[in-house]
Amino acid sequence: MGFSETCKAISDPLRRDILVLLKSGRLSAGEIAAHFQVTNASMSYHLHILKNADLIYETKYKNYIYYELNGTMLDEVILWFEQLKGGLIND
Repeated sequence: MGFSETCKAISDPLRRDILVLLKSGRLSAGEIAAHFQVTNASMSYHLHILKNADLIYETKYKNYIYYELNGTMLDEVILWFEQLKGGLIND
């Protein structure tokens, strides 16, 4: 996916909170949902957006789907922001 999908994905506060939650390691969809007051359908939607933006990836183990951060995509986003910040006059 492109950078615009990534920016769209991180524009939502709930999705940013999911990313922060995943910083501690892989979690199942149910474990993620337990931290938020949203329906299962809503959580599934947000995880889908994050996955399509390549910010997270999923692995299946038995009857569970686990989600983890995609460090490669996060590195690209951080690099872009650092390049942008480096061009500021007040820096």
